[in-house]
Amino acid sequence: MGINKDTKIAVLCGGMSNEREVSLRSGKNVFEAIKRLGYTNAELLDVDRNIAKTLVEKNIKVAFNALHGKYGEDGCIQGLLELLGIEYTGCGVFASAAYMNKFDTKMILKEANVPLIKSVLVKKEEKNVKEKVKELKYPLMLKPVSEGSSIGMYKVESEEQLEELFRKSAQYKQDILIEEYKQGICATVGVLEDGDRTFATEILELRPKNEWYDYEAKYTKGMTEFVLPAEISEEMTKAVKDYAVKAHKACGCKGVSRVDFLIVGNIPYVLEINTSPGMTDLSDLPAQAKACGISYDELVCMILNNASVNR
Repeated sequence: MGINKDTKIAVLCGGMSNEREVSLRSGKNVFEAIKRLGYTNAELLDVDRNIAKTLVEKNIKVAFNALHGKYGEDGCIQGLLELLGIEYTGCGVFASAAYMNKFDTKMILKEANVPLIKSVLVKKEEKNVKEKVKELKYPLMLKPVSEGSSIGMYKVESEEQLEELFRKSAQYKQDILIEEYKQGICATVGVLEDGDRTFATEILELRPKNEWYDYEAKYTKGMTEFVLPAEISEEMTKAVKDYAVKAHKACGCKGVSRVDFLIVGNIPYVLEINTSPGMTDLSDLPAQAKACGISYDELVCMILNNASVNR
């Protein structure tokens, strides 16, 4: 049925996470699309600690969540919106909280029989990190467990580097997911819902000029070659898309998600699930949707019309 054009809509962006700048760019793009779509009462809101009061005062009925990272992608803003009775886009409280945490993601996907790279979770205050990773093979990747955009990630070549890089990664005050480093094809695929249909977009292959797909490669123009659709076999294409939809559904994602893969040989390992994918000019999801024949404005409209509350 869709949302009425005169509905009070807020595009939520910015926020208080380390991904604030990316979120501001996503929000601006989404807001401009919503205006082009003819929604006359839309506002762009930079989220701060007074956001509940702002939403009530402005009588917001629907929120388009363009926040990334802590407070916006981890179930916090979702819970607030549900308390206020405001419909919102994207995943609900539980899916957002669970998939924001890389370790919880792995636990859920393990039960869903999705291929995963061997890893361990190490507490940020751990003194004997070497003992915790003794079952893993070097090199290793260190990942703050609830950070996004590759922030705080480090590659560890040997045991001698482990303690120093672990402390650097732990500066983000989060536990650290330590994963075996593997080389393969870096790929990502969007998952969208259109009415009762859940489907995967075209698969985007990422060829970073850096050794791995770090923050610089993600957000600096020219630092990554994008191959769309990915240059993989038909069999692998089907497997990646099937696993993406399976991962989306495993934790009850709604509306939209983006699933990141590392394809090693004939195994498509799931790395993580993004429940609030970037919507900037350089973001993956809009490019994937475009390859499916879905324009940016159509993508925004599809996500917006899946807004709901009390999932």
